[in-house]
Amino acid sequence: MPSKTFQLIVFLIALLFCATPLSSPPIALAVGLAIALTVGHPFASQNHRATKILLQCSVVGLGFGIDLGKVLEAGKTGITFTIFSIAATLALGFIAGKFLKVDRRISHLISSGTAICGGSAIAAVGPVLDASEKEMSVALGTVFILNSVALFLFPVIGHYFNFTQQQFGLWAAIAIHDTSSVVGAAAKYGTGALQVAVPVKLARTLWIIPLTFATSVAFKKSSAKITIPYFVFLFLLASVVRTYVAPLAAASDILVTAAKTGLAVTLFLIGAGLSKSVLKSVGVRPLVLGVILWAAISVGAFLVVMKVG
Repeated sequence: MPSKTFQLIVFLIALLFCATPLSSPPIALAVGLAIALTVGHPFASQNHRATKILLQCSVVGLGFGIDLGKVLEAGKTGITFTIFSIAATLALGFIAGKFLKVDRRISHLISSGTAICGGSAIAAVGPVLDASEKEMSVALGTVFILNSVALFLFPVIGHYFNFTQQQFGLWAAIAIHDTSSVVGAAAKYGTGALQVAVPVKLARTLWIIPLTFATSVAFKKSSAKITIPYFVFLFLLASVVRTYVAPLAAASDILVTAAKTGLAVTLFLIGAGLSKSVLKSVGVRPLVLGVILWAAISVGAFLVVMKVG
């Protein structure tokens, strides 16, 4: 077991590297995973909260680089498929979870994370279900493992099929669970993909509100607290500033650059949080359920994107 001092030094060096232009979203995630599986995370207990705050700040910062017209256009793109895919994923999760004999709460958490926005949806739905720490860890571990795969795999598939920036941005926003990996994969693919993926994913994130309410009804939890993703509205405000406050254009560019750096650090922290204990806690059946749901939504979104061109 490495000493705390050595662990801290290696962690900080890796973090600083991920904040430089030499890094990229996939590299940052890979470095984080390497840290998790070797020396370990010196601030593991604070990792989830730090990741959540940094991700939200980074997403808001990206709003300063996207014209409001593009945001609104992208937000309307595929709204019918968004509704259908969310409903279909939750239904498939319920059926497949029963078939695989996965605990009902864990099954719903994984389905929610796959249907909407990964860890954010799970964090919102978990308290409604009175989910235990173990159940939350299994669901989050499943989603983050598949997120990590998607960040590396999706750009390769996109290039193989010659997806346009529009096509890839839409596909990534629908088929990748967590906002961090959506933004990371889209940023890797290109600026155009990023400008499509971010608003589409954030529009999808707003479905946390009806999902939380529906979960409270389905599981008979009438006193449940409804979670509202307020950072989505701050992203829209940033886009408004970018579009209508011309004197701040130069500052906006600086904020976008800082946001991309923040995203790389976020992915590093997500990778560093996937410790051996988290990976072991997932189990085969929940992981199989996660793969089934992810494959279904990925293939479905792929076919729709190919059709609409």
